[in-house]
Amino acid sequence: MKDRELFPLKSEQPQAKDIKEMIGQYLKYWYLFLIGGALGYGGAYLYCLYYTTPQYSISSTILLKGDSEADAGALGDLSIGKTSKNINNEIEVLYSLSLMERVVRELDLSTSYLVEGRVKSEEVYGKDVPIKVLVSQYDSSAFGKSVIIHLKSDNTYTLEEDSGKVATHKFGQQVNRPYGAFTVVAARGVLANEVPSGKKIQVVFQDLKRVAQHYNRSISILPKRDDASVLRISLVEPVPEKGIHIINKLVEVYNKEAIEDKNLQASSTIDFLDERLKFITTELSDVEKDVERYKRDNELTDVSTQASQYLEQASGYNSKLSDWAIQIEILESIEEYLGSGHNQYKMVPSTLSIQDPTLTGLISKFNELQLERERLLRNAFPNNPLVHNINQQLEDLRTNIIENLRNIKKGLIITSNNLRASSGQYKSKISKVPSMERELLEINREQAIKQNLYLYLLQKREESALSLAASISNSRIIDPAIATDYPISPNKRNIFLMSILLGLAVPFAGVFVYGLFNTKVQTQKEVEHLTSVPILGELMHNTSSETLVVTAGNRSPIVETFRLIRAKLNFAAVDKENRVMLVTSCMSGEGKTFFTINLGATLALTGKKVVLLELDLRNPKLFKNIGMNSSFGISDYLVSDSILIDDIVLPVENTEGLFVVSAGSIPPNPAELMMSVKLAQFIDNLKASFDYIIIDTAPVGQVADAFCLSPLIDSTIFIIRYNYTHKEQLAILENIYRNKELSSPMVVLNDARKGSGSRYGYGYGEYNNKSKKFSIS
Repeated sequence: MKDRELFPLKSEQPQAKDIKEMIGQYLKYWYLFLIGGALGYGGAYLYCLYYTTPQYSISSTILLKGDSEADAGALGDLSIGKTSKNINNEIEVLYSLSLMERVVRELDLSTSYLVEGRVKSEEVYGKDVPIKVLVSQYDSSAFGKSVIIHLKSDNTYTLEEDSGKVATHKFGQQVNRPYGAFTVVAARGVLANEVPSGKKIQVVFQDLKRVAQHYNRSISILPKRDDASVLRISLVEPVPEKGIHIINKLVEVYNKEAIEDKNLQASSTIDFLDERLKFITTELSDVEKDVERYKRDNELTDVSTQASQYLEQASGYNSKLSDWAIQIEILESIEEYLGSGHNQYKMVPSTLSIQDPTLTGLISKFNELQLERERLLRNAFPNNPLVHNINQQLEDLRTNIIENLRNIKKGLIITSNNLRASSGQYKSKISKVPSMERELLEINREQAIKQNLYLYLLQKREESALSLAASISNSRIIDPAIATDYPISPNKRNIFLMSILLGLAVPFAGVFVYGLFNTKVQTQKEVEHLTSVPILGELMHNTSSETLVVTAGNRSPIVETFRLIRAKLNFAAVDKENRVMLVTSCMSGEGKTFFTINLGATLALTGKKVVLLELDLRNPKLFKNIGMNSSFGISDYLVSDSILIDDIVLPVENTEGLFVVSAGSIPPNPAELMMSVKLAQFIDNLKASFDYIIIDTAPVGQVADAFCLSPLIDSTIFIIRYNYTHKEQLAILENIYRNKELSSPMVVLNDARKGSGSRYGYGYGEYNNKSKKFSIS
């Protein structure tokens, strides 16, 4: 641990460095991201240009008119047909399938026209269609069927069907097919000889109901504001002109049906009123005849006037009867007065109101004689002849007066009886007046009801006729249908953005998944995370075919990395001996033999004597890689007493100071040979002659040969190869390091390439003061 403090080969980098390294992992595959982005952009371009149909938004706003007295109809006063305008109800009416079917039928949208494009066919509409297909009849087998019309210049066209059948027809000629009959004519405003020749138009027959259902689902009708009866009608359609016509026609049909409903109501009302007027006219005529008949039967003109006359006449008769009764009583009192003996020679009272001149003259004469008699009696006796004569005259006059009174009385009685009879007749008529008045009132009331009803119905009929003649639409268009200048879909910006992101995401995901499932070491950072063993350095990728790359004067990047490792070994051995170094790895093929050869050559370049020991007795490669041959080696030396050290230590050609000892014959017990005392003595003898001893041994992840050499070595160098060593094998290094199974273990990373997370450049390094370790720029 003291060595690690003096020479902290494994640095602790800040988190920002980790992020940079992670980014660097992806930047290694920059070409994949470039290709993915280009493919995404190209795919978006092709998709938008050839495989999508631009969609335009078409919208219109209408104002729903409120109900008025005229809108309620002719029977509005009776609350018949009067409805309250509900905006939600009107929205449902506009959404009705029957309304849309009428729109599709009137615009003839069940027949579509397509022109062939470079990739797909595009629909054309309106002025872009030079022909018109008039369908007389077709059945369900025609739905979805299409025909291709090839226009010609001689007022003819060629009809090509799905079955491949081709026929030539003239414009205006009816074409009969099993699925229906139709006629092709020039469009409105285009003469038959003006139809462009050579143009090919595909005609598709569709089910009217399905087309209506499609547009019914596509259209949107929403209130523009909660406090207003304004609706916004919008539709998304690839052909703007077609969408404009659909919305305008929808509003037109909506108003037309509303007017038709009003006209139907008005017509029904007029028919009803005409029928009722006929009936009421008959009833009114019958009632008027009843009035006429009643008045004629009862001799009436005006009941009130005649009743007044009856009362006046009856009152006059009663007054006369009263006068006659008074006169009769007066006559009776005079008659009684004259008949009384006590009043024989007394004057007769005045006749009062009796206007009879005879009676008045007799009574006047009688009273004169009485006065004459009284005058005589003043001077004569009662038996005086003169008195007697006056008495006789008085008696005669009394008789005449009484007779006259009786005659007058009799006349008055007869007159009174006549008056009483006449008065009784009038009283009878007067008593009949209330019943006659009531009966006549009932007849007049019935007549008035019939007459008022007749006038009312006649008035309403005129109102209905006016309503029928002046029906107005149910709504008013505020903004007519208009399409956007640019398509709302596809959203090219979003498509390009998403496509490019997808093009970048695919390689990103590929790299991520590759890294996730790749069990091999990719970067130095992974080694630092997985093991605490100090990192001595990195070796660049060997671009040459030579095994021995370190030679005098060679300044290649890989040679420079060996020089850096040599410098670090010197720093690591500042306060201790580091002459015997063991080179091993976790598995075969990681480059430990290559490293052993070139590390020895690097040390030899400094004037040191270096010997390489091929102690991988199971699969020796060092001698072979150098290109040398030997009959004897270490195994032979250890089992034989006749072989000397000088017989097996051989110099390497063209590399001064570098020697090598081959493994020799492959023994059956390599582990036991390495544990022999003679091997330890062999290494001690080599120490006396060489400055450095580098041992190439078998991988520690496969056999335990290297552990047998632990007492003989000063340090251990583990070779880890990028994209070759498995991450799980680093646990072996960590275990060796923590349990100190080998002396001073260090890691060398082999086969570093540009972009692999290497901290070394091509041949030059610098000391990083912040991390307190060597790092290569």
